[in-house]
Amino acid sequence: MGQSDPRPVKASLDRLSRALGAPGADALAQIFDRWEALVGPEVAAHARPTLLADSRLVVVVDHPAWATQLRWLGPALLARLATELGAQAPTRLEVKTR
Repeated sequence: MGQSDPRPVKASLDRLSRALGAPGADALAQIFDRWEALVGPEVAAHARPTLLADSRLVVVVDHPAWATQLRWLGPALLARLATELGAQAPTRLEVKTR
């Protein structure tokens, strides 16, 4: 494959996300596209992932009470992500209030 030959978008996204310190495109899609399935509809209604880089998942919540709840759920969420993503899973959770 030459320099000017078309490449699959996934390969380009993987290369770009890794250059930025993030996991591959598959891991990003698993978290961002399946967020509600991973955390449940009630949590997903109040919390959204915003960044995944350097083994850190940043989640923004809409109220301080949800920040407390998500921090409490953090170890279970990280364990679930580890099961789903393996080595590409984040190992730290950072919660911010919008």
